[in-house]
Amino acid sequence: MTQFCFVLMPFGLKPDESGRNIDFDRIYAEIVGPAIADAGMEYIRADQELAGGIIHKAMFERLMLCDYAVADLTTANANVFYELGVRHGIRPYSTVLIFGKGFRLPFDVAPLRGLPYQLDEHGAPAAPAVDRHELAKRLNAARDPVVDSPLFQLISEFKAPDIARLKTDLFRENVAASNAIHQRLAVSRRKGMDAVESVEHSLNLAETDPAVLIDLFLSYRAVEAWQRMVELVPRLPRLIAKTVMVQEQFGFALNRLERRDEAEAVLTSVITEHGASSETNGILGRVYKDRWGEANQGGNIALAKGYLNKAIETYLAGFEIDWRDAYPGINVVTLMEMSDPVDSRQEALLPVVRYAVERRLKGRTPDYWDHATRLELAVLSRDHQAAEAALANALASVREPWEPKTTKRNLELIRDVREARGENVGWVAGIIESLCLAAGR
Repeated sequence: MTQFCFVLMPFGLKPDESGRNIDFDRIYAEIVGPAIADAGMEYIRADQELAGGIIHKAMFERLMLCDYAVADLTTANANVFYELGVRHGIRPYSTVLIFGKGFRLPFDVAPLRGLPYQLDEHGAPAAPAVDRHELAKRLNAARDPVVDSPLFQLISEFKAPDIARLKTDLFRENVAASNAIHQRLAVSRRKGMDAVESVEHSLNLAETDPAVLIDLFLSYRAVEAWQRMVELVPRLPRLIAKTVMVQEQFGFALNRLERRDEAEAVLTSVITEHGASSETNGILGRVYKDRWGEANQGGNIALAKGYLNKAIETYLAGFEIDWRDAYPGINVVTLMEMSDPVDSRQEALLPVVRYAVERRLKGRTPDYWDHATRLELAVLSRDHQAAEAALANALASVREPWEPKTTKRNLELIRDVREARGENVGWVAGIIESLCLAAGR
């Protein structure tokens, strides 16, 4: 019978006490996941981002019913500690703690026996093979039960709840079913909207694993089915529909459908309720950017100027919240190029945006947006050679067709405004054409 190991850890890049970004995706890919496989187990990750960052029924089932668990305490992530508390309150043993070497554990967990792993100066695994081997050994040792929950260690009279075998068997069936749906969605994204819709029609949305629902939602985004995204949101369970990530992407889809007023209302509501962020402001900035373009095309120069200023300030606010996120940064310096004259703040911001993307490239596996940001920076700096190199890397990293379309549009804006100023920008045409091909025209 398959033994499942639940993984409790942060996602993406998270800062430690010194400000260094820890690359948890690489820690998972190079240490945790392989170690679990080496121990002959199947891993289930506490996919906080995919499931909208909420604690839900399926999450509690995983915490309770997985035979084993690995919890990464690095950066003292609040979600991880909450989930660990639930796990320790139900399971007397089989929970393995890990943390980045040198990280100071909070007082309440400092006495617990954790396994340190090594990190380099960029927050990436420094010795993944060694740490993978040690974690696999610790997991294998957990098969010989030793109480590791402080609750059960300190209160000998406290009894673990009886987890019915029938419930455990049903849990295994549900995990297998969810994994199968994730695989179907992965295939459907390569086939197009009809294939994704076919998967949706096979689901009972009220009873489906929240992580699968989010995967379905983002699968529609991957095939540019904006209307399907919008139609799906009110049919999702309310708890899922109201998460920040779903609302952000809801606003994103509404804007792609040119329903600007609705998109603005959704995104400003997120900011009012949860505060500004680089992600929400980045999407809202795109709404104002599109309104600027429409006003320009309609010849309403005064209105266009107003929306350009609004887009710049919205992107800038998002970048100032998190200097590590280059997305709002590259958009703000690009739009500053559109001002007449060029916004004087651009000169000071360009090296900051460049530093932000270089740090991301060094500390993680680069994605499309990292290379696309480098490309836009090179074009803004009139660096032909760097632009060609960044273009090659960006094209090799395209995941969804709307990504190169966004970059193409930004480069067209830079080309057009500089051409209007009498600058020779013919060299940018080939780059734009390559992005057109990557986007399927």
